[in-house]
Amino acid sequence: MSESGRSWTRAFKGHAVEAAHVRHWIRERASHPDAPQVAHELFVAVLGAGPEVIEMTISTAGPRLKLTATGTDPLPLLHSHGPGWRIIHGLACTHGQTDDKHGLWAQLEDQ
Repeated sequence: MSESGRSWTRAFKGHAVEAAHVRHWIRERASHPDAPQVAHELFVAVLGAGPEVIEMTISTAGPRLKLTATGTDPLPLLHSHGPGWRIIHGLACTHGQTDDKHGLWAQLEDQ
């Protein structure tokens, strides 16, 4: 039996004030209680690399929720494994860098 899911993508300006908009946008689409915090940390980590635009994606499949933040340039090591990475590591069941090294993703699962 296949799992059906949904996906949403939205571009946000590369400004710190947009982090609040990211949390709100995630909260409207994902019921997982940790999703807004994880999305915030992903956004802020990519924001640190200085992109003009950060694309946020939410994907669901069964009990899984994947959050992705992608910028326009490769992330320096500091931004891909900085302080927010500990928060993401503590809340997500798995996480990593996108294949092109321009973003970060985290997967959450319903308890």
